[in-house]
Amino acid sequence: MSRFFSRLNPTLRGFAILALIAGVVVALQLEATLVALSLIMSIVFILAIAFFVYLVWRENRADIATWSLRARVSFYGAAVLIVADIGLAWWGGARGLDLLAFLAVLAICGFAMFRVWRDQRSYRI
Repeated sequence: MSRFFSRLNPTLRGFAILALIAGVVVALQLEATLVALSLIMSIVFILAIAFFVYLVWRENRADIATWSLRARVSFYGAAVLIVADIGLAWWGGARGLDLLAFLAVLAICGFAMFRVWRDQRSYRI
């Protein structure tokens, strides 16, 4: 039997595994469990992103402290707006035009942070 699965097309084998898992979920009526696991995984994902951002900030906070007040306010303001945007999209759900606004705010804030970072790290005379 293991030889049959080893010779099977990998894509077909993957779909068969997914179908088996879906069949078990439907047969045992585990939809509520999947919803709970999905919620837990989304919380863990948000916490992992926050931890990564914190580590990057902690590594570069000495450099950021030397920037002008305007640059620091712009940089941290964009970061706070990104956090608020992600929080609102996660809490309320972003669909349709809300999703478009969510992505636009992320892009604009990310670009603002990039520009401030680049301007502060260029050595113009």
